[in-house]
Amino acid sequence: MVLLLDTHVLLWGLDAPERLPREIVGQLESPETTVYFSAASIWEIAIKASLGKIDFPYSPEAIAQAARDTGFVELPVRAEHGAKVAQLPLHHRDPFDRLLIAQSLLLPAQLLTADAALVPYTELVRLV
Repeated sequence: MVLLLDTHVLLWGLDAPERLPREIVGQLESPETTVYFSAASIWEIAIKASLGKIDFPYSPEAIAQAARDTGFVELPVRAEHGAKVAQLPLHHRDPFDRLLIAQSLLLPAQLLTADAALVPYTELVRLV
């Protein structure tokens, strides 16, 4: 199984796994599963962290390192990912989510998310 984590699922998986269904935690921990996290998620975390919100205590460097230490695979943002975004319908306007959809389609990988607005894009979107 190949999974790509939406940013909030990445954060939950690393910092609050109790927020995820047991089945998902099992898949994330399984040696049979390749789990990707996108450089776009680290960029999104960096933007949120730079806003200085007290309820967002995450460091992009710490999250990236924790993800690698957990065995998750870093997925760089490639030109083909950016180009694929232009082919997507405008179901959702969030640029990070649109890039993650493009990456999931091109890998291919199931995109784990809690954002139901992403479901219309592809059967690869899996709500948690």
